Amino acid sequence: MFTKRALLSVLVVPAVLGSAAFAQAGRDYISAAGSSTVYPFATTVAEQFGKAGKFKTPKIESVGTGGGFKLFCNGVGAQYTDISTASRAIKASERDSCAKAGVKDIVEVKIGYDGITVANSKKAPLFKLTRKELYLALAKQVPDPDNTQNLIANPYKTWNQINKALPAYKIEVLGPPPTSGTRDAFVELVMQAGCNNFAWIKALKDVDEARFNKVCNSIREDGGYVEAGENDNLIVQKLQSNSNALGIFGYSFLEENISQIQGSTIDGVAPTFENIATSTYPVSRPLYFYVKSAHVGVIPGIQEFVNEFVSDRSMGAEGYLVNKGLVPLSKDELAKVRKTVAVLKK
Repeated sequence: MFTKRALLSVLVVPAVLGSAAFAQAGRDYISAAGSSTVYPFATTVAEQFGKAGKFKTPKIESVGTGGGFKLFCNGVGAQYTDISTASRAIKASERDSCAKAGVKDIVEVKIGYDGITVANSKKAPLFKLTRKELYLALAKQVPDPDNTQNLIANPYKTWNQINKALPAYKIEVLGPPPTSGTRDAFVELVMQAGCNNFAWIKALKDVDEARFNKVCNSIREDGGYVEAGENDNLIVQKLQSNSNALGIFGYSFLEENISQIQGSTIDGVAPTFENIATSTYPVSRPLYFYVKSAHVGVIPGIQEFVNEFVSDRSMGAEGYLVNKGLVPLSKDELAKVRKTVAVLKK
């Protein structure tokens, strides 16, 4: 842990002695950590940035959105990350944690959109699911079929027990852990939406929000849902070897592996680039990264790296991130983002 005097010396060194001396006293490369969904986009930009030769290639880690914010909010100084990548917006509680540790000037950068897909092997039938069916398949407790005003431990073992039109496969869904922004977004966009199909549960939100959240946000722990870590590529590999399983991950991983896996329709809408871009696909969400303003001009290359990230050749309609599966911002949104990041050091 740095003392106050040592931390100040780290922050002053590069301005006085240059990046070579700073490499000895602190760090001469950008450090970013967070979302597994944003990871392939951030690493692609990092590779392009490093190839230019002016700065070292940034170090990008996939630890989940929640894990990324935890690292980011630990403090200011070379031992802490500069950028947090995220598949959801930062929570008020996370901003509070940052502020308590002295991380007060944070710049939010929206980079585009993504869809959360529920995919399976092309060796198996395409699933046509609703958010209500996904809630019933994955919730820890569900309404009793014989008395829907009561909740019971999830009794469903196969998909056709929920809907006879679905395959008679065992319910086995590989998905992200609680630290993942994809998990948070899935709970909000799928599980809570599925809950709202039951009028008495929907009404809970206004009278007992804590109970509503417990009922709608709790994922079953009996094997129907399998936490597969932050490595979405590993989920894709498991789907290829287990054609009965489904996996939850971002659209970019579906696109990269489209010859092997297929995305289920959700409420009758397929997870396509066009449907996500127009928000027609019901499980779409924005993607972000967050910059620690205090590190700009201290850790070499942060402003330049962000400039590359939001450039036309990266995030533009025909940029290299679009080829990786990123659904781009509109022209107006992109212009607003560029204005926000034009000068990161306030």
